[in-house]
Amino acid sequence: MATVKVYNMEGAEVGTLDLNESIFGVDVNTHVMHLAVVSQLAHKRQGTQSAKTRAEVRGGGIKPWRQKGTGRARQGSIRSPQWKGGGVVFAPKPREYGFKMNKKEKALAIKSALTSKVLDQKFVVVDQITFDEVKTKKMVTMLANLKADKALVVLDKKDENVILSARNLPDVTTVTYNALNVFDILKYDKMVIAKDAVAQIEEVYA
Repeated sequence: MATVKVYNMEGAEVGTLDLNESIFGVDVNTHVMHLAVVSQLAHKRQGTQSAKTRAEVRGGGIKPWRQKGTGRARQGSIRSPQWKGGGVVFAPKPREYGFKMNKKEKALAIKSALTSKVLDQKFVVVDQITFDEVKTKKMVTMLANLKADKALVVLDKKDENVILSARNLPDVTTVTYNALNVFDILKYDKMVIAKDAVAQIEEVYA
């Protein structure tokens, strides 16, 4: 069973925490993590691009000139793709780029990402993350104490003071334990997580 140190917001060690081996000690599956990231980014694509095919362009009903005898190539419509103002060949249409992953794949991807952070010693557990006011300077100080400048801060519950304190920091994102995703875990250098959030994650993915 993996054991990690627990710190307070001042960066001092205050104890240790045993992690669930079935969540934070699995065999890292890079392929499933890759699928999870691609799936998440694909779902973010708008897919609203659109152009008209020759069947949708207005006009061009009459044949521009007779079939034979002019010396020019035969033409059936001035809205054919080769004409200026004509339709587009294989025109793009609105579509959904996302694809589904089953529940077991999603869970394995999350577990693999969490395990990779633990193995790389970039999994920082804090006894509690709470501010009595919205203050970006306090968030900067806390992260500096924990030596985690570029970090994903994981909370056990929504805390507006913490979320708003981190909002203006370009290299910091806050999420609650139930909004964890592989992309954010891998994107940020370190994962700063509240001790209670670890217990919540173990309960969800056990």
